[in-house]
Amino acid sequence: MTVTGIIAEFNPFHNGHKYLLDQAKGVKIVAMSGNFMQRGEPAIVDKWIRAQMALENGADLVVELPFLVAVQSADYFAEGAIDILAKLGVDNLTFGTESVLDYNLIGDIYIEKAQEMATFLENQPTHRSYPQKTQAMWEHFAGIQFTGDTPNHILGLAYTKAASQKGIRLTPIERQGAGYHSKEKDVAYASATSIRQHKADKDFVNAFMPNAELLLGSPQVSWENYFQLLKYQILTNPDLTQIYQVNDEVANRITSNIRHVETVEELVDKVATKRYTKARVRRILTYILVNAVEKSLPEAVHILGFTQKGREHLKTVKKSVDIVARIGAEPWDTVTQQADAVYQLGGEGVAEQTWGRVPIKM
Repeated sequence: MTVTGIIAEFNPFHNGHKYLLDQAKGVKIVAMSGNFMQRGEPAIVDKWIRAQMALENGADLVVELPFLVAVQSADYFAEGAIDILAKLGVDNLTFGTESVLDYNLIGDIYIEKAQEMATFLENQPTHRSYPQKTQAMWEHFAGIQFTGDTPNHILGLAYTKAASQKGIRLTPIERQGAGYHSKEKDVAYASATSIRQHKADKDFVNAFMPNAELLLGSPQVSWENYFQLLKYQILTNPDLTQIYQVNDEVANRITSNIRHVETVEELVDKVATKRYTKARVRRILTYILVNAVEKSLPEAVHILGFTQKGREHLKTVKKSVDIVARIGAEPWDTVTQQADAVYQLGGEGVAEQTWGRVPIKM
């Protein structure tokens, strides 16, 4: 049987995500971000709720991306997620994209010219951001042109690089509805951004989410809930460069501006430059918020939930991969658990994220 992997955030799960799961074949395994997102922001609802959303709509197994995989630039995000899916026996990756190309052919190009492409990246001007460098690389070697307005396509290319090295085939599905960051309401498929923006409109949320009650009935958070804690972390840390990916330049920009802003977005605007994109700055602020330091990624895979089909698949791989179903005295991943503890501080009613939690069974 085909084993299909899907890499997702489901922030929150909406009808477009259901469409993607409906198109996937065989056993459907989702590698999902935990409580903090790839672009450097807290999830609107916690990972357990989002895992339940997925399991109720076609996923067979949901596993967690460690914090230092989930909150990363596209290439590292994709590489870490693909590594986990490969351990679980995935032979096909299905993903949504704005540009349905022959990603398998693009993967063949990467396998053939990986070293040349790496050298090309190294020789790009230092004033360019990493996304700008990778855009130039793909245009040079594969004739692909794209902009920052196609984030799913950019992730698709990152998936292609990682999956091609694991022998995983790619099945792109054309993204339905409005653009990734669209806030439009009069659409066939609303984006996750739009749902977060209009979450107070219950009719709208109900129209574009298959299990909207899980969002509407759960504690919701945003960066606003964590700004004071972030400010405390910045003002009391004597050396921010000890935090993951924080260098002297960024540390100075953050500390010189933190007293003069009232929101995270104001701080991002002050710190961001052509070299340090807003997404990169948000990720760095997320690392500071949770006091993240560089650690080795866990070898074990943390299970958030499964159906009977997912349980049966786990039996076929349990001899080759270490599975964590319950986190006890020994941590699964200290950085992720630290991030979960911080996430729980974001609002009244946010549930315990680690201790006593077991996989959701459908």
